[in-house]
Amino acid sequence: MVNRHFMVVNHNRYSRAAVRSIKTRGGIVALLGRGGAVVSGEAISGRLGISRVSVWKHIRKLQAAGYRIESTPKGYRLLDWPDIPYPWAIPGREGLVHHFSEVESTMEIAREMARTGCPAMTAVVADRQTGGRGRLRRPWVSEAGGLYFTVVTRPEVGPQQSGRANLAASVVLAQVLSDQYGIAARVKWPNDILAAGGKLAGLLSEMDAEADRVSFVNIGIGVNVNNVPPPVASGAVSIRQMLGEAVSRTELLAGFLDRFQARLAAGLDAELIGEWKAVNATLGRQVKVVTTRQQVEGTAVDVDENGALIVETPAGGRQTVFYGDCFHIGKGESAFSD
Repeated sequence: MVNRHFMVVNHNRYSRAAVRSIKTRGGIVALLGRGGAVVSGEAISGRLGISRVSVWKHIRKLQAAGYRIESTPKGYRLLDWPDIPYPWAIPGREGLVHHFSEVESTMEIAREMARTGCPAMTAVVADRQTGGRGRLRRPWVSEAGGLYFTVVTRPEVGPQQSGRANLAASVVLAQVLSDQYGIAARVKWPNDILAAGGKLAGLLSEMDAEADRVSFVNIGIGVNVNNVPPPVASGAVSIRQMLGEAVSRTELLAGFLDRFQARLAAGLDAELIGEWKAVNATLGRQVKVVTTRQQVEGTAVDVDENGALIVETPAGGRQTVFYGDCFHIGKGESAFSD
């Protein structure tokens, strides 16, 4: 089942009318505020430059989307609102965020949109995925309450450097978790986020290139936010479990997108590797990296300029691993991966 709230033109962007509607709904929510005050339809109409009838229609749409808006003789009152990352709930990104209640995979939708010309920082977000995938096409459990999205990036780098976009995303996510929620998040190579001894989030990237030019790098991200990871998800943990209370998925998504866009604008240069090392949980650890062709065991000693892991083997040699499932092997810590 796919629930798309607005018409999309050519599968890659909202129509102009849709963007206007999204901004109007965002404006109404902002005017109503979260204090429970009554705001007249006339005041909303005047501030947004729309008719009273249009105000009423948008109020009805917001109510259908889960907003508890009470109609009174004096106007409208916002009583409660859903923690759903609708495009109007993230100001400044009204034409870039595409929300679905349920999809098979946000990565698949984002791939189609990227190939048909959607702008950079387009984000496809879903409340649930029925066919989410991790590395090596393993199923990614996508329960209600988690945050699942794919963001389209178009970095001006060659294919060899495309992995840096994924590194940047993992660094930014760890920083947002730390700054917004006080979570001591660390990055496990190649793209897991660990906290409190468990896996909090996973990232997966997909690149498309033409000759020596990258067309897009899509970053798929799944974060355990307010969901309780099932027992089959060994070693997983959620933000709600760590903090003892629910947090806003919308605020987490908005914080990540803002910070990630700023990091991409700063460039994917060599400084990124230093930033990754500052928040990593892998270097200096005994690891086992499994790929489709080989298994490498030893001590993770470094990453190269594009993020490939350098492992020192028991025999004293060094191997560079470009991708694979990385397992941390150590006393008192689970050896887990996707």
